[in-house]
Amino acid sequence: MNMNMFEQFASPVFLHVPTILLSMLIPALLIHNKPKLLNNRMTTAIIWLLKTIMTNMTNQLTQVGQKWCQVLTSLLLLILLSNLLGLLPYTFTPTSQLSMNMTLAIPLWMATVITGMTKKPSISLAHLLPEGSPTPLIPFMILIETISLLIRPMALGVRLTANITAGHLLITMISSAALNFIHTNITLGVIMSILLFLLTILELAVACIQAYVFTLLIILYLQENT
Repeated sequence: MNMNMFEQFASPVFLHVPTILLSMLIPALLIHNKPKLLNNRMTTAIIWLLKTIMTNMTNQLTQVGQKWCQVLTSLLLLILLSNLLGLLPYTFTPTSQLSMNMTLAIPLWMATVITGMTKKPSISLAHLLPEGSPTPLIPFMILIETISLLIRPMALGVRLTANITAGHLLITMISSAALNFIHTNITLGVIMSILLFLLTILELAVACIQAYVFTLLIILYLQENT
């Protein structure tokens, strides 16, 4: 039973070709259209979403940090599409793997730290010692703040992995229970099916929220160092 639950985190293949490659073409098929004077609804919605994201980012960042807007927008769309496409049948969720999330978190966090050290070294170092700290506690405060700084990328990757993995496991367990109860107890089967539908809606919201939270934390780290 446990092996069956965790099999969903293995990349499915069709004729030795990962099906995630096919699912990644779905957004391109929805956006693609022949050149015309007016865009279709999908293209208009995506343009509106990109403008909204860019506006919110520029309001929170300084002029130096605004140079990161294109990278952060691409990051948000990458995580969002990975989370949403992972909810489709016979697909693979890359963001359920810690290696994938750490590969995104560590370079971006390191880039914000390097930016702060090059642009504002004194302010970046001042974050290691909170204002008003007692003199005997200064070495311990610097050590604690350094550890909290180094643990940030791990928190980014583990948070995203835990939320996506937990949601998929719940969907798998409830769907298995609903399938078993349909043949034995129709009432419980209907209840489990309704619960599965509500959980799927919740997982759609979690997929969007986690992509936003990941990008927002990178923006906050960048805001501290610019």
